[in-house]
Amino acid sequence: MRAARLYLRCAGVAVQGQLSRRYNLVLLAFGQLSIAISALVGVTLLFSRFGSLAGYSFSEVLLCFGVTQTAFSLAEVVARGFDSFSQVLAQGEFDRMLVRPRGSMFQVLASRMELARLGRVSVGLACLASALAALVPGWAADAIAVGQAGLLVLRLATLAFMTAGGMAIFSGIFILGASLAFITTDSLEIVNVLSDGGRETAQYPLTIYERAMRRFFTFVVPFGCVNYLPLEFVLGRPGSAPWSACFPLVGFAFLAASTAVWNASARRYVSTGS
Repeated sequence: MRAARLYLRCAGVAVQGQLSRRYNLVLLAFGQLSIAISALVGVTLLFSRFGSLAGYSFSEVLLCFGVTQTAFSLAEVVARGFDSFSQVLAQGEFDRMLVRPRGSMFQVLASRMELARLGRVSVGLACLASALAALVPGWAADAIAVGQAGLLVLRLATLAFMTAGGMAIFSGIFILGASLAFITTDSLEIVNVLSDGGRETAQYPLTIYERAMRRFFTFVVPFGCVNYLPLEFVLGRPGSAPWSACFPLVGFAFLAASTAVWNASARRYVSTGS
């Protein structure tokens, strides 16, 4: 509880600092909003040309798109400090973190909060709302037909769980990138490939990709476990089962593994001596 209160205080300070430069914040948020909208326009144009994608309707893909965009944007809001951690190492600021009473990971997490990313969050939430408005009536009718009113609630809860699991994976990727900085002392483009590339990949059902890519994004970077597999249950696809709602737990396991890598890397850190 003390750590949570301290984090909220640090977050409050970061928010106040960004709000003091409101015009800058508005412009950055508008830029993030524009990027997300351009991605949404791409999805819309795709369906205006083909009508469906591997058997998925526009509303179903929009649901997948909204979950991924929301998860990625929320991870950027809270875990952006890890994405810029290489600068902390290059400037010798990590030594200062090590002599403070709080853990280094907590300090990096609380060091930066990107309010501008909320512009992208708003697009993700709008996509979710639009997709649910189109799909929920059908889900409700199915639940009533089989006499399982709780099925609709489980589907909606699974969507929230999918978003949380996706946020955990994206945060874990940022943490892994920061851990690599202990070795390279600089950020690596591979981190952007996994984060931005993972976002672009996971916003569509994995069945549209080749087998090698599906396996990579299921067993190595497990976006398929927090997006595609539970999405099959949410959409009521044949062969899916309610226990598929548990797959987003893999996202939290990925985050735990990333945290372990960070702790191991931090223990091997050699001070700059400055």
